[in-house]
Amino acid sequence: MTAPPNLPLRQAVRRSFERAAATYDEHAFLQREIADRMLERLQYIRLAPSRTLDLGCGTGYLTAKLAARDPQAQLLALDLAPSMLNHTRQRLASPGWPGWPGWPGWLGKLLGAAPTHHAICADAQLLPLAGESIDLAVSNLTLQWCDPEKIAREMVRVIRPGGLFMFTSLGPDTLKELRAAFRAVDDKPHVNTFVDMHDIGDMLVAAGFADPVMDCEIMTVTYTELMTLMRELKGIGAHNVLPERERGLTGKTRWAQLAAAYEKFRADGRLPATYEVIYGHAWRPEVTKRKTVDGQQAISLGEFKRMVGRP
Repeated sequence: MTAPPNLPLRQAVRRSFERAAATYDEHAFLQREIADRMLERLQYIRLAPSRTLDLGCGTGYLTAKLAARDPQAQLLALDLAPSMLNHTRQRLASPGWPGWPGWPGWLGKLLGAAPTHHAICADAQLLPLAGESIDLAVSNLTLQWCDPEKIAREMVRVIRPGGLFMFTSLGPDTLKELRAAFRAVDDKPHVNTFVDMHDIGDMLVAAGFADPVMDCEIMTVTYTELMTLMRELKGIGAHNVLPERERGLTGKTRWAQLAAAYEKFRADGRLPATYEVIYGHAWRPEVTKRKTVDGQQAISLGEFKRMVGRP
């Protein structure tokens, strides 16, 4: 397993998505499409969760779909950016979204109904959740903004034995055209780095998950001009948040150089932007095996009793 790449700065990630909360839904068509494709995969998995976590919920598109899928489950929507969470709260409180219960919040309180949806502002790398408290954790395009090793460890901590972690992320070929075009301008990192699918699988296994299932697909979005792509990335908060990023603004000369370099990729009159989309899921095993000093596998007495069905 290779070492994680240059990791995004957490405060920069938070600021970026705070600023993009108002424009995110306008530009996030690709993010919605990927969320829908992940949910299609979830349909083939037999699991009836009592508590579900949407890790990195953004404006709540996936959160609402999860609420509709498992209306009986308690749903936790978690995001690093408070403004994103506000949009999620508004989406879940509004009539018309799939799975909306039809009961205004004040009426539910009057009737003594327990809340089923909770918005939590927190870092996905350090969750304010009890151990083994989640049956299903779902995350759409959040891992690439985090340290995936920390995410894997937190997921195996909070997911109950027999629970599932399902996610999407972006692989190294994502925005390869933009990365190559920037290299023609200077040697600074302008595009975030992305972890390989196989490395993510290794991290999940190292954290304690069993037999991760990983696959990927290449999605290409085309544009008439480079400025449209850059506005779209800014609109969803997808800024370069690496520690060694270029801090200054791109001047007219450098922008002209960048646009000229990107033109080399134009085909059939359109400029392509490649996205390597990773889909993965892994189960928290019912039994956690540990190696002793002599290399033997060991399990706790409690785990053994669960295996043999004894009290």
